[in-house]
Amino acid sequence: MKLYNSASHTKEEFIPHEPGKVSMYTCGPTVYHFAHIGNLRSYIMEDILEKFLRYDGYEVKRVMNITDVGHLSSDADTGEDKMLKGAQREHKSVMEIARFYTEAFFDDCKKLNIKYPDVVQPATGMIESYIKVISGLLEKGYAYQAGGNVYFDTAKLEHYYVFNDHDEEDLAVGVREGVDADDNKRNKTDFVLWFTKSKFEDQALKWDSPWGVGYPGWHIECSCISMRYLGEYLDIHCGGIDNAFPHHTNEIAQSEAYLGHPWCRYWVHVHHLDTAGGKMSKSKGEFTTVTTLEERGYDPLVYRLFCLQSHYRKSLTFSWENLDNARAAYDKLVARVAALTGEGTVDEAAVEAHQAAFKEALGNDLNTSLAVTRLYDVLKADVNDETKRALVGSFDQVLGLDLLEKAAALREKEKVPVEGAEEIEALIARRAGAKKDKNWAEADRIRDVLKAMGVEIKDTPAGVEWKRI
Repeated sequence: MKLYNSASHTKEEFIPHEPGKVSMYTCGPTVYHFAHIGNLRSYIMEDILEKFLRYDGYEVKRVMNITDVGHLSSDADTGEDKMLKGAQREHKSVMEIARFYTEAFFDDCKKLNIKYPDVVQPATGMIESYIKVISGLLEKGYAYQAGGNVYFDTAKLEHYYVFNDHDEEDLAVGVREGVDADDNKRNKTDFVLWFTKSKFEDQALKWDSPWGVGYPGWHIECSCISMRYLGEYLDIHCGGIDNAFPHHTNEIAQSEAYLGHPWCRYWVHVHHLDTAGGKMSKSKGEFTTVTTLEERGYDPLVYRLFCLQSHYRKSLTFSWENLDNARAAYDKLVARVAALTGEGTVDEAAVEAHQAAFKEALGNDLNTSLAVTRLYDVLKADVNDETKRALVGSFDQVLGLDLLEKAAALREKEKVPVEGAEEIEALIARRAGAKKDKNWAEADRIRDVLKAMGVEIKDTPAGVEWKRI
């Protein structure tokens, strides 16, 4: 398998620290509001990566944090506290907000077939670990106290800007207009490890520490959670491209300063979901959620397929028209699977050959678009239907589109009495109407539904002929 590594800016052969085993860390949500579908694009692609690694024979342990303290709106230690902002917006406590939006996030993940991580760790449950690591950084001279807070000193590093080939917009995340600078910092790139005195005198969550009552900075949380559950060497760290700077840059700085050796080998960043107005963002006040999709009549798995049709390192443009196209493709795909009869015995040689092509696609930097094409190749292949069903089920362990389940539901929904012809004629008439409207996807879907019912149709100059098969 080859993965594009954001740290080396090249596509590299994937070699885990321990043969056959993969340690994987994914930055979880800051649970002050609902996740929008742009956020969830990252989690879908990370889910595909994890499932493919398992499919390819690796033993995977994936850890995710839940940020419920310490994340300020600028991503660079200034601005409003996101959790406190959410609590004030809804007149609830910070922990009530955290619990509600954590549950909402995982509800959305379930609807999108995103696997629950092996470990989920809220940031508030790791205070002792933060204090231990920060104390170690102070002892080694990589941190200093100023204005009551503890800061990491980036001037002590030979190389700080690890991901320096990203767009200026990404690198400027922490320098947004209207954000107050922190005069306690020795260098503009220094970052807070522990807050004791800041403008948040009413901070809801505070703990005792050697430096006074306070709370951790955002960046230290992921490093400590990863080290606790995955050890000193991490194979893959994932996140949205927004996290590359400053968050992941700061994670590398503090982790390697504390450990004294390289920490994470592969960095995988998923790019933005854009709209006509630019990147989808909560800060703009308007964003689309999974619930929004459902309210407008979309199966959330249509959005999953929409994401798989593009490469994770390319920005993806969302529009309702584009999602409609994905829905038509998804419905047609389900109908084609529903049309498989299940006759014959599985051709193991064909299964092996198609699985190899599928693995080759995903093994090339997670080319999900090509992997979906490999699924269509199976449906067109000159093999019996039972072999096709076996391969659909096999591929869907990674793709996560519930194709066999949805196909079974469609067959049940579209079932008609075999002795009656009126229902068949009605479907043929609907197909003719779809063709007249140039709705080719619907016409093809009805053809596949008829096949699933045991009816074969043939277009002739005199009209449509049909027969039972």
